[in-house]
Parts: sequence; C-alpha cells; structure tokens
Amino acid sequence: MDLENLELGDVVYAASTLFNDGSMPGSEEGEVLVQQGSRGVIVMKGHIKASPNQSVFLVRFEDQDLNLGPPVGCWSEDLSVDPNGEEA
Repeated sequence: MDLENLELGDVVYAASTLFNDGSMPGSEEGEVLVQQGSRGVIVMKGHIKASPNQSVFLVRFEDQDLNLGPPVGCWSEDLSVDPNGEEA
C-alpha cells in the first residue's frame, strides 16, 4: 500500500519510535512521543510549503490505557499499516 494514499480515519502504526524534534508543545526536545508499534488514527492530512509533494499526517496514537493522545505530526515513512512496522 502506498502510504501517501492514507486518508482520515485510517488506522496506522508507528514504524519506529518517534521523538520530539522540538516542535511538539508540552514535551521536551528529544522526549519519546510514541513507541514503535503504537496504534493510531489519522485525524488530518496535508502538506507543508517546503515539501509540497510529500504528505504530512496528524496522528493520534493510543496510550497504554487505549486513550488517544494529542496529535503528532508524521511523515509517511514514520507510519506503517502493519502492526509490526513492516511495509505491506
């Protein structure tokens, strides 16, 4: 599956552990935001001016209690449709 074709409401998984690059308010730079394999749902999809041909996804990942956390900005390479983080 081409991850660029993902849409709102699609279930995805973190392909690797995601860290705060300094752009996530409320957490320290370098802090773990999402563990590899965490399940999430796409809540917004768009592009940024610097990379108009690449989609950026806002994903709300589940925490240990299965509650959805705050949206995390992800590139397609940060995501997988497979719970083991492997490409389909």
